[in-house]
Amino acid sequence: MVRSMTGYGKATVEAGTKKITAEVRSLNSKQLDLSVKTPAAYRSKEFDIRTVAAEVVVRGKADVYVTVEGTGATGGASLNKALFGAYYRQIAEAMKDAGVYAGIHTGFDPAAIVSAIMRLPDVMTTETAGGISDEESNALASVCAKALAAFDKFRKDEGEVLMADITGRVKTICELLTGVEPFEKARVGAVRARILDNIAAMGVVVDGNRLEQEIVFWVEKLDITEEKVRLTKHCDYFRQTATSDEEGVGRKLGFIAQEMGREINTLGSKANDAEIQKIVVRMKDELEKIKEQLLNIL
Repeated sequence: MVRSMTGYGKATVEAGTKKITAEVRSLNSKQLDLSVKTPAAYRSKEFDIRTVAAEVVVRGKADVYVTVEGTGATGGASLNKALFGAYYRQIAEAMKDAGVYAGIHTGFDPAAIVSAIMRLPDVMTTETAGGISDEESNALASVCAKALAAFDKFRKDEGEVLMADITGRVKTICELLTGVEPFEKARVGAVRARILDNIAAMGVVVDGNRLEQEIVFWVEKLDITEEKVRLTKHCDYFRQTATSDEEGVGRKLGFIAQEMGREINTLGSKANDAEIQKIVVRMKDELEKIKEQLLNIL
């Protein structure tokens, strides 16, 4: 199943008086670059979350965020005064350096600044004797699993859209390739006529048999039959691979696209015809768009 490396998933689960939310986001990257951010109370679970997330993400730059909100009286909630003070001093110093002072008349209400600080990580903590409960631990595992499932579905859906566009462009390249044939046949006659005209213009006498051998040799050098056959096979292999059930086909498709590019370049170097060159340019344009899209395929 083809997946995009760009994805998003979110889930929320309630456990007692707490609402736990997990978000997963990812962008394309050559390797796995996974970041997990949780409240201080869940730090001991970060390794487990990372292990499960890595199996789903596989490759790409991904972030997993876990946040907790109280849904009722917690009793154990406390203010981290040291951290609150550190945040406030840094904000006050930054405002002073910028020539901005807090005050309702300035548009910067101190109460709003305090409110913003209260929402920063770990300013409010919940005291839990002996760590988090089994119920909360199970809820954390559940919400992460649900967020990752939503994330994976998002990537599958986007992967299908991307692959439909990519395979459509591969089909276009094959159609352009069939358009080369009429110009290819006319080109042989044009090459022969040009050689004979040049010889006639020089006014020299040549051996007819030797001349025919040289013309055949020249025409064979310009023959693009092998390139056309190989490019067709690469296109077929590309589409076959794109519809396979194997995981992580993005890199494999990238290698096939490179081989397609080699055949197109060789075809262009042998073209010796303006109309064929125009077709080759259009093929290259489609291939570049394919390569760009493949960068986002897992």
